[in-house]
Amino acid sequence: MGNKKKQTDPRILRTRQLLKDAFVQLLQEMDLEKLTVNRLTEAATINRVTFYLHYQDISDMLDKMADEMILEISSVLGEPETDEHPDHEENIKVLERFLEHISLNGKFYKTVLATRRIPIFKERILTFFTDWLVTRIESRGEASFVQKAGIQQEIFIWYDAAAIIGTIESWLRNDMPYTPAFLARQFYLIHTRGFDHQ
Repeated sequence: MGNKKKQTDPRILRTRQLLKDAFVQLLQEMDLEKLTVNRLTEAATINRVTFYLHYQDISDMLDKMADEMILEISSVLGEPETDEHPDHEENIKVLERFLEHISLNGKFYKTVLATRRIPIFKERILTFFTDWLVTRIESRGEASFVQKAGIQQEIFIWYDAAAIIGTIESWLRNDMPYTPAFLARQFYLIHTRGFDHQ
């Protein structure tokens, strides 16, 4: 499987990182609508031609950045746990890894989710979490606490995905006052309330 994945040229990764950093920096100073390729390339210290080798325009850049963000989150979270008898400590560790990823990339996530609230990023994360949660619940079938509690699955998914993202937005907006480990455990305590015997 490792052979199938083509390694991306380090120069490409570096250029994309420069553009991403410049994008975040400029959004501290201006609205997204005022962002131009000229301003972006100037801040990233690259030329316009280089930008167009990677992206068609700003919109395409946002789309690809959102794709990369989801790939990173997916890599951090791994496959949804599908065991009928979940390992609570392992689930907390998975959530902690995800929150550590958010923390390590705090400036980016705070900008796109909490301060500038750029819709494409929140939509992609919500879609990702929705699919991830559906896989977890459906794999457990009758053993799922959602089934046992008589909760409509779709409503639970809407609620759960929005609660995770909403809490992360508030955490970022408040400059991450809690550690990823503490927040992960708090999430889990809230999530399992009333179902801790399941």
